[in-house]
Amino acid sequence: MKVLHPIGGRSMIGHVLAAAAALEPDRIVAVVGHQREQVSAHILGLVPDAVLAVQESQDGTGHAVRVAMDAVGTTTGTVIVATGDTPLLQGDSLRAFAAEHEAAQRSVSILSGLVDDPFGLGRVLRNEEGDVEAIVEEKDATTDQREIREINSGILAFDAEFLVGALPRLSNDNANGEFYLTDTISIAREDGLTVGAYPIDDVLQTEGVNDRVQLARLGAELNRRIVTRWMRDGVTVMDPATTWIDADVVLAADVTILPGTQLLGATVVGEDAVVGPDCTLKDCEIGPRARVVRTQGELAVIGEDATVGPFSYLRPGTVLGARGKIGGFVETKNAVIGDGAKVPHLSYVGDAEIGEGTNIGAGTIFANYDGVRKHRTKVGKHARTASNNTFVAPIEIGDGAATGAGTVVRGDVPPGALAVSAGPQRNIEGWALAKRAGTAQAEAAEAALSDGSGGRPDDEQRVAESD
Repeated sequence: MKVLHPIGGRSMIGHVLAAAAALEPDRIVAVVGHQREQVSAHILGLVPDAVLAVQESQDGTGHAVRVAMDAVGTTTGTVIVATGDTPLLQGDSLRAFAAEHEAAQRSVSILSGLVDDPFGLGRVLRNEEGDVEAIVEEKDATTDQREIREINSGILAFDAEFLVGALPRLSNDNANGEFYLTDTISIAREDGLTVGAYPIDDVLQTEGVNDRVQLARLGAELNRRIVTRWMRDGVTVMDPATTWIDADVVLAADVTILPGTQLLGATVVGEDAVVGPDCTLKDCEIGPRARVVRTQGELAVIGEDATVGPFSYLRPGTVLGARGKIGGFVETKNAVIGDGAKVPHLSYVGDAEIGEGTNIGAGTIFANYDGVRKHRTKVGKHARTASNNTFVAPIEIGDGAATGAGTVVRGDVPPGALAVSAGPQRNIEGWALAKRAGTAQAEAAEAALSDGSGGRPDDEQRVAESD
């Protein structure tokens, strides 16, 4: 199931299918075998009309292609065969390969490449005139043949009529006891048909992944290519070495990405927005000129000219309007925060709607869960809520309303009203001296009282009451 490993925001097979789709083929056939239930479901999720061909026994590439051809029946034109573990493969390269194959009117074409270390790969054998004679696998190669640096990528193009006739003629008389698809080249030569190779300059596009070391290396290379492409398209990336951008991310002109940023999934960033440093955003939409700092977000929408962070956590369903603010150490979930509204400090906003221009005080908790069900809180336009509030959902706070500091709001607040729940303040004189005698606290209080700096004269002392 290695083809399902993610790289650059897609599975390996997802990258290959995307490259294949660039050919605009009549059909895509996927040969599945080991753990085919998961692989098949994944492929059909990406290409719903793909044809699935089941290879019950792993008897080589020739056998796999025969299974594929049996699954589709009568076929004409060009057949491109690719492997599912080449995540750097690009559609442009496949298009150029197919076009060259058809222009040359070949029966078989090999996508080849020159590599410094061809160990483990099939070698392209040419005659003295430079014509392709065959491909020999590593285990079957002679000492001299192993010195050849031109390798078979495993990606081939066939004339469909020739391929259908050649597949039954394959033999498994080799070191692995398998049916090699590459033996079709020798068959074509025996029949006097045209065979050729199309060397690709960027041979890394054809490199497969066989372990997690290769997966990490190709993942880093894919990311380098993606980041480089965006910089050439007008995106400023302050530190490419610490920036990760998935293949399906879309960036507008003049976006700035600061160090330590990961843009994942289907994230879209609007023109002139600044993201970072130290942000991880997955499947998010960032509006033009927005500023997002040290934030983790998923399935969130940030409006134009809005600001987020630092140390904010945007969970799915968060929508921040234009010119809005989600500040430091704020967590949001399933919350719609209107244009110009602000949640600046140390708050949790879950299952909520906050109206245009409203300001939520520091340390506010939207208590959305009663132990059984989630409930919503609605705060109207241009409301002003004070610090250290708790809103016990379901409630509604009207337009232009306000709350006092420390208030626990358990019922609706009418428009323009002030809601308070704290009782009058009561000062217990001498408490530190009585209850904390011998401590630094008591000593400081005693010194302040004795020198007259501890407060108002006795005749002005009174119990303070809150409004």
